[in-house]
Amino acid sequence: MKPMSQPAKYLKPNAAAEPLYNQWYAWWYLVAPATAPLFVANLHMKIMQSFVSMPAVHVAALKNPALMGGPYINHGAERAGEVKALLERTQREQASSLKFAQAVAELDKLLATANGSSLEELYRKVPDILQGYVELTYDLNNRASPRFFEALLYRSPHYQESAQSVALRLLEGDARPYVFSTPRLDSQKDTLHVHVPFRHGALDALFAMRHTPAPVAPIQEALGIAPEHTERFSSFFTEEPPRQTPRYSGKGVRVRYFGHACVLIESKDVSILTDPVVSYDFPTDLPRYTHSDLPEKIDYVLITHGHADHLMLETLLPLRNRIGTIVVPSSDGGSLADPSLKLLLQHVGFRHVVTLGELESLDIPGGSLMGMPFIGEHGDLNIRAKLAHLVRLEGKSLLMAADSNAIEPRLYDHVHAAVGDVDALFIGMESEGGPLSWMYGPLLPAPLPRKQDQSRRLNGSNSERAIEIVKRLHPSQVCVYAMGREPWMGHVMAMGYQENSPQILEARKLMAWCQERGIAASLPYVKAESFLGAE
Repeated sequence: MKPMSQPAKYLKPNAAAEPLYNQWYAWWYLVAPATAPLFVANLHMKIMQSFVSMPAVHVAALKNPALMGGPYINHGAERAGEVKALLERTQREQASSLKFAQAVAELDKLLATANGSSLEELYRKVPDILQGYVELTYDLNNRASPRFFEALLYRSPHYQESAQSVALRLLEGDARPYVFSTPRLDSQKDTLHVHVPFRHGALDALFAMRHTPAPVAPIQEALGIAPEHTERFSSFFTEEPPRQTPRYSGKGVRVRYFGHACVLIESKDVSILTDPVVSYDFPTDLPRYTHSDLPEKIDYVLITHGHADHLMLETLLPLRNRIGTIVVPSSDGGSLADPSLKLLLQHVGFRHVVTLGELESLDIPGGSLMGMPFIGEHGDLNIRAKLAHLVRLEGKSLLMAADSNAIEPRLYDHVHAAVGDVDALFIGMESEGGPLSWMYGPLLPAPLPRKQDQSRRLNGSNSERAIEIVKRLHPSQVCVYAMGREPWMGHVMAMGYQENSPQILEARKLMAWCQERGIAASLPYVKAESFLGAE
């Protein structure tokens, strides 16, 4: 008697897969092997120790929405025991990471003694755990610093794939707690933890089931999900086929705004997706584009920089089997503040990752992609892994400027001399971002004085600076995007905009200035569609 064949099912469109590192939400700095230890030691350990000692303080703090993005764990006081267990497990299983972080601190102190003379004698004093992984260098002002051999670190025990996992859950709405200050606990009833590294091929098979049905049991086995979790795992699947969206086949260029900095740019020959952050699909009063509105094959994905609202592994990993090429900015090559985006994506399973530098271009069907300078929004740190993207397609041009801040407007005189006018400018205007320490604090050898920290904010352009860009590049359309306004961005941004928020007021000033001069201007929310050259 033949065994009964298993029914083919689809992954539900509201199935979320949160990438985790040691049960914390994974992003650029928490995957790169030189920086992950610093976040474990200098952020996660401290937050967990604080919560275990004073859980009531965390609970009280998070009753104030203004503190939602702060260093407070969003669990009830009754879960202090579970957090303590994770803290103790981290001390055991991340012992080498804690030693690595301590060694980096010791290396900083060692290099502070350098006086401009040769650094050769200092190599033997480098902490043992770092020996062979760093080059000691001076800049032209005789300031010593280390350069980490990232490629070697990825091949070493310091790259801990065993700490990577994926938390599966079904979302019924957009609201999610802020993720960067709160670990995911094993006992959360709505979550199934899958303990596989991000590069695991079974994840591709799982996510392919969003659009191609397959039996569930082989996927469960490949992911190593225990039989006692079969019922829970089965709840993530359905026999109902998803909505299908045909590939664009019209004239010119279709531009679809998916929210925040995620824009789908299509001609009949090519599809391009910028900074993918895509909403899940569930009943809602806010119609939006979702995974079902993406083409079956995404030819190019453009990443502007490594911040988690632009390089979101939660969206990228499920799209891995649909993406042709990912285009990322080149990095500084070994500094702690600027890990390689290319190496990161390659080691989490993306096969075709290419880097672009400023004014370097890549030919695509019907046009080209060119890297453009991007200054601002990084707290004056020397971070080169940031790039605006000039998309030329079907005779039209779109500059995806992300969070560019025209601190030096004359930069755009030189940009215009190099590339000419653009048809459409997409510009972020988060003009009052967080202080430097909010994102980069765990990497700093010592805390910055408050005055310095507050002066080095992660700001995009305000209206005055955005206008300087428009004046120089002469777009016929201006789109203010990357504002974090969409409700599905709250778990990584915690913005909480009101209509009178300074960022919104600045955006409206830019729009009014443009409209007075006959330039079409918009501030899209949730969903928008436009066309270039489709007459």
